[in-house]
Amino acid sequence: MSTSTALLTDRYELTMVDAALAAGTADRRSVFELFARRLSGARRYGMVTGTGRLLEAIEQFRFGDSEIEWLASQGFLRPETLDWLADYRFSGDIWGYPEGEVFFPGSPLITVESTFAEGVLLETLALSILNADSAVGTAASRMVQAANGRPLAEMGSRRANEHGAVAAARAAYIAGFSATSNLEAGRRYGIPTMGTAAHSFTLLHDDEQQAFQAQVDALGPDTTLLVDTYDIEQGVRNAVEVAGTGLGAVRIDSGDLPVVVARVRELLDELGATNTRITVTNDLDEYTVAALAASPVDSFGVGTSVVVGSGSPTMGMVYKLVARQGDDGEWVSVAKTSADKVSVGGRKSVRRLYDSRGKASTELLCIGDGPGGADEGAELGREILVPLVTAGEVRSEHLGRAGIEAARKRHRTAVAELPHVAMSLTRGDPAIPTEYR
Repeated sequence: MSTSTALLTDRYELTMVDAALAAGTADRRSVFELFARRLSGARRYGMVTGTGRLLEAIEQFRFGDSEIEWLASQGFLRPETLDWLADYRFSGDIWGYPEGEVFFPGSPLITVESTFAEGVLLETLALSILNADSAVGTAASRMVQAANGRPLAEMGSRRANEHGAVAAARAAYIAGFSATSNLEAGRRYGIPTMGTAAHSFTLLHDDEQQAFQAQVDALGPDTTLLVDTYDIEQGVRNAVEVAGTGLGAVRIDSGDLPVVVARVRELLDELGATNTRITVTNDLDEYTVAALAASPVDSFGVGTSVVVGSGSPTMGMVYKLVARQGDDGEWVSVAKTSADKVSVGGRKSVRRLYDSRGKASTELLCIGDGPGGADEGAELGREILVPLVTAGEVRSEHLGRAGIEAARKRHRTAVAELPHVAMSLTRGDPAIPTEYR
């Protein structure tokens, strides 16, 4: 099977290329931006996630023999266009917010400078990856902040398609989750994996103690025993009786969690299992995690909510042409003016401004020569955009496991720079305003 990503796109991108080639405008130098007009849901900031995956997909964006043969069979492209696609290689430049960085409305998450035809073909691929991955990453980031240092594990594979589950695990890990239940994510991205047993394992055995004994025999007393298949208090007693006071952890997957967790902690201490940890996994999201702030929970497992972006499965990103060269070689700013869909034209660079306490205060978008050009606003704040692709070559520092670890570290730093209001789980304005200059 072909590994090409070239058909992970919409038909109209190819018909635009076809028409532009016929009109002689396909080679006009153009600048596209990918951005979100607003933050989805009750978000105060967004998290850029999926950049590394996008760059890998761009490297595989090739129209091989099978792709060309299928397109030819559909009959909507001219032979000349099929020949052009067969030779397609992105040769332009891409700048962007590095993966793990935070963003706000209007932030140009990627800036693509190339010919019109080369750049327009990347629209759907870029949006499909960054919209989904950033939605998961942003939700996961909010959960990490709500957990306030306590570890979270991603375990939502059963609530996503098989490929989306792997991408979601990657996004959650970059946001600060400590592990995933998904083995392919562990193999592909080096994410620590976790998991022991479900309720079916307990139900398989004649009684709960037999199930616990079988698990301890296989995995050792440091394992995590699921204690709520039947009566939770009795489950805790059975767990300590079988594994001893050195039992690693108990898992709770049901009930009124603040009440249940408090009682389980009390009972574990009474039984002498003072070092046994408590993990909870009952349809959690950032709100329920925050509600457990004062409870003696040691770790959390989050499933459905994280892989669906906690109610916001997309970030509403768009990909727009913002500048092109005219026949005289001069750059022309272009922008959409439709009601509620206005975009800001022009090539842009980005500076983040800080207050006297070192907290981010403004996202400043400087219209001028764009990234890599003149340093508009160089005297102000921190430059955000970094090169992702240079003359068609993907920058290797953004790829693979090293890229993931760098993004994970970058996100911790970026969130720490935000004002405290960014951590609010209530609806409100973005944590910092976006301004143009």
